[in-house]
Amino acid sequence: MKKTLINLFFLSLLFFFILPTKQNPITRFQEYLQINTAQPNPNYSESTKFLISLSKSLNLESQIIEFVKGKPIILLKWVGKNPKLSSILLNSHTDVVAAEHHKWNYPPFKAHIDESGDIYARGSQDMKCVGLQYLEAIRELKSSGFEPIRTVYVSFVPDEEIGGHDGAEKFAASDEFEKLNVGIVLDEGLASPNENYRLFYAERCPWWLVIKATGAPGHGSKLYDNSAMENLLKSIESVRRFRASQFDLVKAGLKAQGEVISVNMAFLKAGTPSPTGFVMNLQPSEAEAGFDIRVPPTADPKSLEKRIAEEWAPSSRNMTFEVWMQVEDANPFHLTHTHTHTYWPHESWCDTVMVICTTFCTKLIFWSLKERIVTLMTKVYARHKNIA
Repeated sequence: MKKTLINLFFLSLLFFFILPTKQNPITRFQEYLQINTAQPNPNYSESTKFLISLSKSLNLESQIIEFVKGKPIILLKWVGKNPKLSSILLNSHTDVVAAEHHKWNYPPFKAHIDESGDIYARGSQDMKCVGLQYLEAIRELKSSGFEPIRTVYVSFVPDEEIGGHDGAEKFAASDEFEKLNVGIVLDEGLASPNENYRLFYAERCPWWLVIKATGAPGHGSKLYDNSAMENLLKSIESVRRFRASQFDLVKAGLKAQGEVISVNMAFLKAGTPSPTGFVMNLQPSEAEAGFDIRVPPTADPKSLEKRIAEEWAPSSRNMTFEVWMQVEDANPFHLTHTHTHTYWPHESWCDTVMVICTTFCTKLIFWSLKERIVTLMTKVYARHKNIA
């Protein structure tokens, strides 16, 4: 198990960072990046064709699974010498977030390489690079004659950027997933800005909160209490104070970003449209604000729900709220234990990663391993099934 993970990790880094002059992997990476899979209209048809063609070049078994029409999951299989053992699943997502083209130095779906070798493209980090690293590592391992003891699966799932409900969530809950006998899932992480190798053992869960305020409409020249905008502004200020208290913990070095509840405003909506913009002399009767909240598994979700209901959107101020997406992952059961594991109780994940780092970092003088909670959501649906 350790040997397989070390080989996959080391070779994926080797191909993308140590051997930049070897063009075939880079060319394939560019081709993948040039397929526009941005939400809300990802071109899954082209990305599926591309990934299936790569699987054929690697002699991997391939399967296309659709729980929702038009949203394919590509599942590749590298059969191990002992397929009865629990398997390894290497997961990535094919969709990317939308790009504001006019704000890019280079077109976001051209995969331009500048003179220093940097590639500019939407998805180059999140997370088409990881999906291709899996396949390039397998390509090199196969060419060297390596055969894994355990079966290795590679999955490419859709819709991760909008919650993964039609992709990873349905896949993890399916009979098809159960048949894979998965023992460990590797997914996306975050690049390290220094020599610290970060071992992520948990992740924060997204809560997408919309607060709505209502009040009597009125002429813009009038002053009166409890207008929709006044009530919403009070809530925004309350949210701001909470956000600042969490951010202060990070700034002071008391907690890492993944260990606090982050809150960021995503939109504001109010006013009466006019042909030239908005009616300026009318106070609106409704106003809304949306927030992207990320909750670590160490936080108390009930306490946050109470704060939302009593401070951020109290009914006493004619306010209501709705959580658009809330993944229940605050139970410590869903933490990945870094020193023990159900399937391999004698193996420590920290020790395994330490071996990988020691193998790869022999020429680095200063490096260390840090255990962290990842700031974004990755393989939460697999963790719900008690899979590391």
